[in-house]
Amino acid sequence: MRTSPPPGGVVSAVGYHAERPGHAAARPLHRGLPSPYLTLIFSLDGPVTSGLTSAQARGPDAIRTDIVVGGLHQSPAYVVQPERESGIQLAVHPLAARALLGLPAAELTGQLVTSGSDVLGRRAAELREQLVELTEWDARFAALAGYLKEQLATHDDRPPPRPEVTEAWTWLARHRGAGTLRGLSAHVALSERRLSTLFRAETGVTPKQAARLMRFEHAKAAIVRATAVGPRPDLARVAADCGYYDHSHLVRDFRQYTGASPSTWLAEECRNIQAGGHLNGAG
Repeated sequence: MRTSPPPGGVVSAVGYHAERPGHAAARPLHRGLPSPYLTLIFSLDGPVTSGLTSAQARGPDAIRTDIVVGGLHQSPAYVVQPERESGIQLAVHPLAARALLGLPAAELTGQLVTSGSDVLGRRAAELREQLVELTEWDARFAALAGYLKEQLATHDDRPPPRPEVTEAWTWLARHRGAGTLRGLSAHVALSERRLSTLFRAETGVTPKQAARLMRFEHAKAAIVRATAVGPRPDLARVAADCGYYDHSHLVRDFRQYTGASPSTWLAEECRNIQAGGHLNGAG
């Protein structure tokens, strides 16, 4: 895994490479977890194969694309892990979608993932071909940074998100998703209904849904950090520290966002966590 300082609007940029010898029929699945960020992936090997369910990901209706663009989602994506894979994955701030992708994040919420070439056009496909030809990660990240700067220049005449929405997101992030909608609406001087309408039109989710994603991201990160250095974490303490009502409240969110309980998800992902995975944002 290789990381690079991300350009503006990009929360993280991670280069990855893995090889998994074995029979194709036994390929493991990775759970791509919901997060408060958009996903942009340039695959440098074959297409990324995914689905809303494990059956879809392994079946004829699987979604396959060399460039993945994913909006904010409320359930896990199931991704087939091939024998060999490499690529660069970016976590993009939803409020940077207009500037980097040319459209609001809300336009990406209608399906699990969208072909990046459809969203970003031929230039993105050309960038992917360039990234495949390059052999050094530094050169790949430099090419990617150049492309993102081009995107910002191309869309610099687009209107930014409304300031109330930007401030609402900042307030939610500052409270790590633990603030109330009443407190948020008072902070931005809008009614709860009006704020929810504007927020959803820009991001594709309501303030309450965004808050839950942020709170879950904070809790998952706390669990990952604890698991990486020692015994299994105290989930009740994590729940209290992250603003959940109780342990069962944390478990309910985990089941929605991972399709499993915290203990089951840890059992599946522990080896990856110990190896350094999941430490750079979205799963």
